[in-house]
Amino acid sequence: MSLQRRLLVYLLLCAPLVWAAALYVAVGRARQEVNELFDTEMIRLARQVQATLRYVQSGAVGTPMALPPQAAGDSGEADVNDLAIAVWDAQGRLVLADREGVQVPRRPEATGFMQENIGADTWRLYYLQSGSGEWLVAAGQKVHERDELVFSLTASQITPWLAVLPLLLAAMAWAVRQALAPVRLLSAQLRNRDASDMTPVPSSGAPAELKPLLEAMNGLFGRIDATLARERRFTADAAHELRTPLAVLRAQWDVLRRATTEDERSRAATKLGAGMDRMDRLVTQLLALSRVESAAKLAQSAPVPWPAIVEQAMSDCLPTAERRHIELACDWPPEDQAPMPLAGDEQLLTVLLRNLLDNAVHYAPEGSTVTLRFDADRLEVSNDGPPLPAELLARLGERFHRPPGQQETGSGLGISIVQRIAALHGLAVSFGPRSRGPGGDQGVTVVVRRAGPV
Repeated sequence: MSLQRRLLVYLLLCAPLVWAAALYVAVGRARQEVNELFDTEMIRLARQVQATLRYVQSGAVGTPMALPPQAAGDSGEADVNDLAIAVWDAQGRLVLADREGVQVPRRPEATGFMQENIGADTWRLYYLQSGSGEWLVAAGQKVHERDELVFSLTASQITPWLAVLPLLLAAMAWAVRQALAPVRLLSAQLRNRDASDMTPVPSSGAPAELKPLLEAMNGLFGRIDATLARERRFTADAAHELRTPLAVLRAQWDVLRRATTEDERSRAATKLGAGMDRMDRLVTQLLALSRVESAAKLAQSAPVPWPAIVEQAMSDCLPTAERRHIELACDWPPEDQAPMPLAGDEQLLTVLLRNLLDNAVHYAPEGSTVTLRFDADRLEVSNDGPPLPAELLARLGERFHRPPGQQETGSGLGISIVQRIAALHGLAVSFGPRSRGPGGDQGVTVVVRRAGPV
């Protein structure tokens, strides 16, 4: 069901309920006012009869005095059959009554108002005792007369509302349609928008109720646009970087096929193997970069088991370290202090630590030591390599960038992957010298700590 139809149904259901409640209140107020009016008249009538009784001459004992008949002529809208008057003396004899008053029961101890069923009708009666107890006056009126007046007054108010009900419904339908016009306009704009159009939807003239929705949609468009841009950049970079090693592998394979001596074949096979290793490393890094680039947030988050992560990362880097005679060391904090408590993805953090250790091993002097150190709020990876110049620090994290003159193979993606994984975990990565001394800076240290003020 559309929002417009839903609003109309709610209005059609709620309007009668509100009218019924208003009618109930109106009937109650009208009945209160009518009762007040007629009760006042009945009290006045009873007092007037009481005041004039001393001038009335009674007939034979037990024979009530009848009121004079209704005068001839136009009596207007009066209905005397709905009224009654009766008077009794101290001995309980009916001394004055009209035609209806004969049926009124005598209540010697009664005073004030009460309701009685007389015959088939319900009457509202008022009893007035004289001060000396000589007379008891009763005035009565049918309750039906009062209800008829209440319903007539209420109907006179409800009838015009019922008459204009179709016009009111038409006005509500028009108002609902006009109120939802911005929603239809927004739907048309989104329906006609090209799939590649991620420009924000203007929200300046939108109703206040739609602005949060438009802001959320614009935020989503921005995130999708950033994701698509990363995907396009990754695809372009990967295509560019894979082209060179594939060409090299093809050339090395041609050399291997055309080799005529065992020595030439051995050298060509060695170069082909090195090229395959470089291709394997590049593809592995590209897959890791693709995974972390496509992650807008962590798929899982659990307390990080640093010992298991360190063991896995060092095991992965051990072949390179052994080849270059590098010693891997890990310094843990005291036993009563946890190493950088963190909740995150264990596999991604393993990739982060492996890339840091791998870079440290590749660029450390042969026969030196690479140290991983944990503190309460950070982890550090340091080696004895040459200090990083300022121009290199400025380009760290740039994809596929490798300083010239490197002897070790690489893809230039390791630091970019580290920075992305760190950002997903709310961490910051910084680079600097391991120590400073009179002879200048020594070594390189990478510090990973929680992002924010230090």
